[in-house]
Amino acid sequence: MTTSFGLDLPDYPWDRLTDFRRRAGEHPDGVCDLSIGTPVDPTPEVIRRALSEAGDAHGYPTTAGTTELREAIADWYEIWHSVTLDPAAEILPTVGSKEFVAWLPTLLGLRQRGLAVACPSAAYPTYEMGATIAGVDCVRLDAAEVAAGASLEGIGLLWINTPSNPTGEVLSTEILAEVVDRARAAGIVLASDECYGLLNWESNDPAPSVLSVAGESRSGVLSVYSMSKQSNLAGYRAAFVAGDADLIADLTRSRKHAGMIVPFPIQAAMIAGLRDTDHVLAQKQLYRSRRNLLRSGLENFGFRIDHSTAGLYLWSTTGQNCWDSLARLSELGIIAGPGEFYGEAASDHVRIALTATDERIAAAANRLSQAAG
Repeated sequence: MTTSFGLDLPDYPWDRLTDFRRRAGEHPDGVCDLSIGTPVDPTPEVIRRALSEAGDAHGYPTTAGTTELREAIADWYEIWHSVTLDPAAEILPTVGSKEFVAWLPTLLGLRQRGLAVACPSAAYPTYEMGATIAGVDCVRLDAAEVAAGASLEGIGLLWINTPSNPTGEVLSTEILAEVVDRARAAGIVLASDECYGLLNWESNDPAPSVLSVAGESRSGVLSVYSMSKQSNLAGYRAAFVAGDADLIADLTRSRKHAGMIVPFPIQAAMIAGLRDTDHVLAQKQLYRSRRNLLRSGLENFGFRIDHSTAGLYLWSTTGQNCWDSLARLSELGIIAGPGEFYGEAASDHVRIALTATDERIAAAANRLSQAAG
């Protein structure tokens, strides 16, 4: 008799790229891996120094984070979004944003309440995986549909993502405000994943935060943010959530029981990164130059770029199925992310990341332009 243990989860989707990686690896000038948005540039010195200086961390850190960290996060929202938060009640650091996305449906007790998760039609896979881990259904529902009056019956958690991963679309304040009103009227939690918010290419201002339209109470609303993108901190697992004080209190209590705690040296590094804006602006400019070069090469090759007004990706299509596009790109030694990973609605797009070195971005752009003839 065979006994199965654990959750019945699908294989990790990126494993399906093995054959494309092998083909791309045959290119004489090497692979240009533009598939996963992991930072390649150095972590800023101001952050590394703070991490090192906090290395004597012999005691247990707190789940709620230090007072200094919560104040730095509150100041960050004030500086970038003109939102005033109570550091003691409306802020919680998390071990990266992915773990928070994955565990939020469970921590909200959606299964016990018989409620589902909703997320965008083209979305970061972890929203749906969080529902799977919690043992509840996931409904695909875009913010524009919610604003237009789509039913929210049976939903306990509504995820929105602005700027979007994978599409790079930024929701307007008008759409955000309508979604907030409808979620509150339905009595559901609205969580906004905003981790690409400072990488807005059509404005010097950040993409709007849901907290900018939520009002002073923040009732039922959470803003989720990660420092991985703005500060090259993916390896630090440095993120935070802000919003409804009652929700933050409940989540803090649950996370205490589960041991979900940001290590103290990481908290110190986060403070340094949040208080230094120079490195954020410099990194954005670096990504902007890579984006301009890569976009030109993709368009020369025949790709159409949709949305992509913010974030670290170019949402690209030739009108073909994403796997056909991946095959063509692999012949050039380029690897991209298949749209199918983000939902059926995305199956004719590929996600092409800006997170490669200047040299690899230039090589990819050159190969695309040369192949166009």
